[in-house]
Amino acid sequence: MYNTPHHSFHIPVMGLAYTVDTPIKVAPYGISSVMSIVEDRLIEMMRKHYYPTMGWQYHAIPAHIPDSRAKRITDYLNMVNFMVQEQVDKIKSAAFEAGSEIVKYFELLPEENRLKQLYRQMMNSGIQPEKEKIEHYLRSQIIPGAIDVNIMTKTDRNNYEKDGSLIEDGSDAVAALRGYAKSNLTNSSVIFSAGMNPRLYNYLGNCEAFFMNEQGQFNKKIIIKVSDYRSALIQGKYLAKKGLWVSEFRIESGLNCGGHAFATEGYLMGPILEEFQTKKQELIDSLFELYNDAQFKKTNQWLTTAPVINLSAQGGIGTYEEDIFLHQQYKLNSTGWGTPFLLVPEATTVDPDTINLLIKAEEKDIELSYNSPLGVRFYYLKGSSAEKEKLDRIAKGHPGSPCSEKHLAFNTEFTQESVCTASRQYQELKIASLDTMELTEKEYNIQLKEVLAKECLCVGLSNAAAICHKEVFIKKRNEVNICPGPNIVNFSEVVSLQTMIDHIYGRVNIMNRSERPHMFIAELNMYLDYLKEQIEKDIDADTFDKKKKYYAGFYQNLRAGILYYRTLKNIAKENRQAFVKALFYADLELDALQYQYSFN
Repeated sequence: MYNTPHHSFHIPVMGLAYTVDTPIKVAPYGISSVMSIVEDRLIEMMRKHYYPTMGWQYHAIPAHIPDSRAKRITDYLNMVNFMVQEQVDKIKSAAFEAGSEIVKYFELLPEENRLKQLYRQMMNSGIQPEKEKIEHYLRSQIIPGAIDVNIMTKTDRNNYEKDGSLIEDGSDAVAALRGYAKSNLTNSSVIFSAGMNPRLYNYLGNCEAFFMNEQGQFNKKIIIKVSDYRSALIQGKYLAKKGLWVSEFRIESGLNCGGHAFATEGYLMGPILEEFQTKKQELIDSLFELYNDAQFKKTNQWLTTAPVINLSAQGGIGTYEEDIFLHQQYKLNSTGWGTPFLLVPEATTVDPDTINLLIKAEEKDIELSYNSPLGVRFYYLKGSSAEKEKLDRIAKGHPGSPCSEKHLAFNTEFTQESVCTASRQYQELKIASLDTMELTEKEYNIQLKEVLAKECLCVGLSNAAAICHKEVFIKKRNEVNICPGPNIVNFSEVVSLQTMIDHIYGRVNIMNRSERPHMFIAELNMYLDYLKEQIEKDIDADTFDKKKKYYAGFYQNLRAGILYYRTLKNIAKENRQAFVKALFYADLELDALQYQYSFN
C-alpha cells in the first residue's frame, strides 16, 4: 500500500553522498526523501558502515561477481527499509512525554495537518478515556516517509565482460534500476532525471514492480523530473504505450536549482507551473488513453478511471510564503526543499569542512560552471578541497583526475574506449590537440579553460559520506566538491531538523537576508544573466547571427513570463513593492538587450 504523506514537502536528491542515507535519518518522522543509487561503490561502503551498527555481519558484494551493481543496490535498499521500519516501530511504542521520539514526530507536522490538531487536542485533554482513545489512534497513523531513489538517465555507461563482450542489460542506469526493482521497498518511487533514455525506459517494461497490481495500485511508482510540460507529455506517452504509468511529474526550475542545470529557452517556472495546472486533466486523459490500451492488451480488461498523477515542484524555494503560494496557486502535492537541508546534519551527510564553506558562501562563491564531465552546466561551490586539488595538479603540469569509477566516461574523441573528460588521460590528449591547432591566443585560452574546468564528480560527490562515517571510499583520494543551488547564500547556520521544518512551515524564520529576492525574481535574473552570457559567447565565436531566431524566442519567452507574473495578485504579499519593482527593471534590461542586438 502506498501511504499518503503527512508532510507537504520532500528532500530531493543532492549529489551522491549528501542524501545517500537521508531516508534513514528522516523517513521515521514521516519525511520523504530521495537518494542517488548511481555510485554502487558508495552504496557498498554504506553497507559496510551500517551493517555493524545493527549488529549484523557484513559480507562484501565484490565488484567482479555477476550483476554486482544491482545486488549491492538491492541489499542496501532492503537494509535502509528495515532500519526505517525498526525506528518507526520504536516511535509507535514511545511514551507521549517531552523529548520523546513520538512527540517529535507530531511536533514536526504542519499546523493544518489533521493529526497535528488531534495531537494538540490529546496533549491538552484532561479527560483520561478521551486522551487514551486519541493516543491509540495517533499511534496507528504513524507512517514512514517515502524512501525514493534517483537515477540520472544520462549516467548509463555500457559495461563489458573481461573478453570485451557487452553485458546485456548491464549498463549503469539499467543495472541500478534492476537493483531498485528487486528491493523490498513499497512506499517508494524511482525518480528519473536529465531527460529520456529509451534503453532505460524500455527496460522498465521488464520490471513487474512498476505495473498495476490486482488492487489497482503500484508496488513501486515512477516519477519523472521535468523542466516543461512538453517533456512531461513526451516521456509520459512513451511509457504509457508500454503499460507504465507516471505517478508524478516533478517540475524543477531550469536554473534556480542545485547540481546540473538544464536551462530552458527562457521559459520561467511560474508560467510552466501554470501550464501544468491548467492542462493537468488534458495530460491525464492523453496518457490514460494510451495506458488503457496497453493494459487491455495485457489483461484483456479496460480500466474505468485513470490512476492518479501528482505534481510537485522544486528549485530555489526559501520561505514559507513562497512554499504556501506554490501549493495554493498551482495545487501541488509536494514542494522540494533541497539546498537548505545541506545545513541540517540530522538530515544530510556533509563533512565539517564543506559545511563551513556552505555557511560562509556568498553569491560570488556559487558558480554556474562548466565543471561537469557530462557537458551540462553545473552549479559549483568554490573553495572546495576538490577545487584546490584540481588547481594544484594544473600548477604542477599534471591536469586531470585519476579515473577509477568511470561512470561519466563517455568521450571517444581520442580513444577507442570511452574516457571521462575530467580524467588525466583525456585532458592531456585534448591539450596536446589544442597545441597543434592554429588558434588565436584568445580562442586557445577559452578552450583550454573549459578543458581544465572539468572535475571528477564520482569521487568528489561521494567523499563526504566517507569522511563523516570514517570510511574509505577511494584510497588516497579525499577531495570533496559540492553543488548547492544559489539559494544557499540565504542560509548561514547549522540548524536542527526541527528548526528547518519550522522554517518551512512558517513557525520560525532562519533566513539571513531580508533583501532576498522572491524565488521567481531570482530565477528571472538568472535567465537574464544566462541570456547575456550566451550572446557574448556567440558573438565571440561569430555565430550570433545564425542563432538570432533562438534568441528572439528566448526574448519573447522572458517577456511572456514577466507579463504573467504581473497578473498574479496574491504573490509576494509581504514585499509586493519589491516584486513589482524587480519586474520593471527586468523589463528595462530586456529592452536594452533588444535595442542592442535586435533579436526580431
